[in-house]
Amino acid sequence: MTFVPRVAYLDNYFTDDLHFCQLYPLSVQRFDSLHWSPLQVISRAVKFLVNKPNAKVLDIGSGSGKFCLAGAYFKPSAFFYGVEQREDLVECAQTVRKKLGRLNIDFVHKNFTQIDFTEYDSFYFYNSFFENIEGTDKIDDRIAYSVELYDYYNLRLKTKLGEMPAGTRIATYKTLDQEIPDSYRLVATEMENQLKFWIKK
Repeated sequence: MTFVPRVAYLDNYFTDDLHFCQLYPLSVQRFDSLHWSPLQVISRAVKFLVNKPNAKVLDIGSGSGKFCLAGAYFKPSAFFYGVEQREDLVECAQTVRKKLGRLNIDFVHKNFTQIDFTEYDSFYFYNSFFENIEGTDKIDDRIAYSVELYDYYNLRLKTKLGEMPAGTRIATYKTLDQEIPDSYRLVATEMENQLKFWIKK
C-alpha cells in the first residue's frame, strides 16, 4: 500500500479532541461532544479491531468521519471505511481526508443496510440509531425518525453481524448489549464499560 508522506504539523490535530475539531467547519464542530467518538476511545478501539495486516474496518454510521480519520492515523497499516446516510457529512469527511493526505480511508454515502458486511473484517458502532428515539439529540431534521426505524435498524444490524464468520471483531461505544448477536462473546470493556469489545464465537 502506498501512503502520502506524513506532514509533521498534521500530528497536532491528533493531540486532543479540541485540536481535531479544527479540521471541520463550525457547523460540524458543534456536534463533536454528542455525536462523534473521543480520540481516546478511537485509539483504544482500533488497537482491538486491527488484529492483522491490511485489516478492513467499517464504521457503521460514520458521521463526520472522525473514527475513520483518527483510526487511520493510529493504525496506518489498516483500511478504514465509513458508511453514512447524510451526503453533506460524507463530503465533509472526504474533504478532511484529502487535507490529511490519507489513502487508507474511504467514505460512502449509503444507508448501512445497503452495505455488504462480508467485505470487512471488523466493525465499529457508536449507536447511530438512537436518533430515532424520541427526546434524543439529533443532528438535523432532514431524515426520517421513528421507533419503527430504530427497531428495524437494530434487527438488520444483528442479522448482518450474525452472518459474519467466527473471529469477526466489533467495538461498540455507548451501545446496548442486546444490539449485538448472541453469537458474539464480550471479551473486554474499558472506559467504565462504555467501550466494549466483542468477538464472534
